[in-house]
Amino acid sequence: MPITGDTVGSRVAAAARDTPWLVAGEPTSAAALDAAADRVAGGLLGTGLEPGEHVCLLLRTSPTALVTWFALARAGLVEVPLNTATRGGLLAHLLEHSGARVVVADADLAPLVLAARPPSVTRVIVHGGDPPPDPPPGVTVSRWAELAVAAPPERQVAVDPDDTTVVLYTSGTTGPPKGVRLSHRANLALAEHTVDLMSYTAADRLYSVFPLFHSNARFCSVLPALLTGAGLVLDARFSASGFWDTCRTHGITAFNFQGAMLTLLHQRPETPADADNPVRAGFGAPCPPEVTPSFERRFGVELTEVYGSTEVSIVCQARPHERRPGSAGRESPLYHCRVVDDRGDPVPSGVSGEIVARPKRAGLMFSGYHAMPDATVRAWRDLWFRTGDRGRMDGDGHLYFLDRLSDSIRRRGENVSSWEIERALVALPDVAAAAAYGIASALSEEDVMVAVVPAQEARIDPADLVGRLREAVSGFALPRYVRVVDALPLTPSQRTEKYRLRAEGVTPETWDREAERDER
Repeated sequence: MPITGDTVGSRVAAAARDTPWLVAGEPTSAAALDAAADRVAGGLLGTGLEPGEHVCLLLRTSPTALVTWFALARAGLVEVPLNTATRGGLLAHLLEHSGARVVVADADLAPLVLAARPPSVTRVIVHGGDPPPDPPPGVTVSRWAELAVAAPPERQVAVDPDDTTVVLYTSGTTGPPKGVRLSHRANLALAEHTVDLMSYTAADRLYSVFPLFHSNARFCSVLPALLTGAGLVLDARFSASGFWDTCRTHGITAFNFQGAMLTLLHQRPETPADADNPVRAGFGAPCPPEVTPSFERRFGVELTEVYGSTEVSIVCQARPHERRPGSAGRESPLYHCRVVDDRGDPVPSGVSGEIVARPKRAGLMFSGYHAMPDATVRAWRDLWFRTGDRGRMDGDGHLYFLDRLSDSIRRRGENVSSWEIERALVALPDVAAAAAYGIASALSEEDVMVAVVPAQEARIDPADLVGRLREAVSGFALPRYVRVVDALPLTPSQRTEKYRLRAEGVTPETWDREAERDER
């Protein structure tokens, strides 16, 4: 189909090559996905959709998910990929809030869409199986395969680079998810900067285990691979035990990470073959300072750390030779960065405050929160994006992330950093993962509680654990409560869902330092 403007759709059409890709175990290529996207774009427009309308996706990582993404961008439609783990009331809320009339879903997820369906949804397109029988009145159910055999649309679809192309809902760990509106220009700028930052070329083969309903895999793996002609492997999930074998089997040269991945890989038993892999680089955040130097030496890779968000992509960055322990680097070529107080005034170096960001050129950041104008105005206070993160800068402009402001624990007049406690905990050999959070205290404010996951075959004694923390954290940051759990609740992007831990509160098996002291 004819395409106008420098958009995701036009770039896919111009750059698609036959370089082998592997998506959720299925061989494909950018060229094959591009050809299919042209037909699917025609099929989508043939359902009566008009450019600018929203289409929700409930698709797991697959070639179909990529084809649908590219087709929507080409047709001038706005993609709204939803977390495939969403259920019930939240799913109904997101479908309604998105304003989408059409939903594309995997076959086993389609019944959930129909059960949660708000009145606005009039069509459900089902991929990978039979459509559910007896849909509700007023809802058409069809097969995705019918889109794939449609004829490309003959009419030209005018798409502006600053048009919204995707709405990505944030994980909502501390409140209702917000839909982040991103333009073609913003997404391409992030992909192009990632290519430059990581020096990707056609000789690379990129690897990601992150879902396509977040920006990491989409704009820091898929689009960079497409723009450079690099190979690509997308897996649906992370496996610490199989990670390096996958890299060796598929000739991976670079992978995307989040800090928990590095820690889990570092905790695996060492072998003589650890450095025998084709990987040269890793891209992500954060680089846990307690494991990063050892990780790089052991596996023979260099790690690039970034700081940013769905709304403002890469605000700060640190290449391997620029990195300082615990720092997320200095401001990138894309954004200005400051640390400010409650009034919005910059604070001196070394003083903590809220991290704010502003783009250095037009079109880089998000265009606002979908259907949430008040939240957009609050986020853009003083014409700086308020990240909601607490940090500090040193005298050389290196940013140190301290905490989410909502994760900061207030205990007896002191602000306690959950990140500080978590970093100290995961540095212990018997702790695989940890989360620190505040629990309402009878003395007002909060008490500190931690949930810890034991390392493989380890047993954790809470009293001993707190004793070992005494030299690692401030006295007022020592946990009162310790809860040993099998796993932390995580979002698909591996962020801890602390709101769930807070809601569970002090459980019967939770160890209480104050109670033990009273018994003595």
